[in-house]
Amino acid sequence: MRRILLGALLLTSLVTSAQDIHFSQMSYSPLTLNPGLAGANYDLTTTLSFRSQWNSVAEPFQTVAFSVDSRLNAKKKRNKKAHFAAGINFFNDRAGEAKVITNNANLHLSTHIILDYGHTLGLGLYGGWLQRTLNPNGGRWANQYDGMQYNEQFSSGETFNTLSFSNFDTGAGLVYTFYNGRESRIAANDSKMINIGFAAYHLNRPGYSFVDKKQERLYMRFSAFANASFGIRNTHVLVEPGVYFHNQGNARELFFGMYWKYILKGESHITNFVQQTMVGVGLFCRNQDALVIKAMFEWNGIGIGFAYDFNLFNSMVKMSKSRGGIEVALRWVVPDLYKSSSRIK
Repeated sequence: MRRILLGALLLTSLVTSAQDIHFSQMSYSPLTLNPGLAGANYDLTTTLSFRSQWNSVAEPFQTVAFSVDSRLNAKKKRNKKAHFAAGINFFNDRAGEAKVITNNANLHLSTHIILDYGHTLGLGLYGGWLQRTLNPNGGRWANQYDGMQYNEQFSSGETFNTLSFSNFDTGAGLVYTFYNGRESRIAANDSKMINIGFAAYHLNRPGYSFVDKKQERLYMRFSAFANASFGIRNTHVLVEPGVYFHNQGNARELFFGMYWKYILKGESHITNFVQQTMVGVGLFCRNQDALVIKAMFEWNGIGIGFAYDFNLFNSMVKMSKSRGGIEVALRWVVPDLYKSSSRIK
């Protein structure tokens, strides 16, 4: 019965409106949150994420994602009214026994206008390639159950017009960033950074169905978020609240919570070779779905993050025994490729 129910959910995603992948560690997958985040906060960012979910129910759903983005005029941007950035991101998603595989590769371009000291407004665009494949012989379909047990000799009864297709995909996003991290304030640990953004993915609504690609198109995904990092004055503590909202067709996701971070070692004011060392824990909630715990460690710009989703608030609780998904991520950031006497972000 667990497989039948999960198969029904999977079949729904095959023939009607599918949902995008999602990660619980937003800072480790910025380009899947908003194209405008390319070059928004750092001169260079590289991320690698892995997520596996529904292991306790059936064949796990697994996602691997990679991204890199960099400011293009980093050396001269201190004297410019804007800086430009480019990035690429790729993900591979494998869903269930039917091996529904989705590959997506995108090129991102963004520009960030410096409104005033500590205030920037960025616009990002992406375009790329989206491809899906299906192995119908790998799945277990409802027609293959005789009422008592599964029989692989029975016909699945499913008809697919294609088992592989690809499409062009495009989207855009806006990001406002405020930061206050002047050198005189570093010792006091009262620096601030705030990001607010809105994005629209799949603006061209690419075909996304194995049954009727022309008629069944991927819904646009609208993404809005606000997050921040606040240093608590004269302590080693940072608090980082965040709220994220996604809407895609009839699906909605509200994700919110907070990180608590502790600075073990401060960064050098002169060179990027010595950056902060910190540890942190976080507690987040995905509305009507899961409670998420997070942990992270950062050393010299290299960070590792861990998250686990406890499936507590949806209809899959009994089948999953509250076990949702595990996520591991790596990130490397360089805040300033050409370190100057004044510190930014």
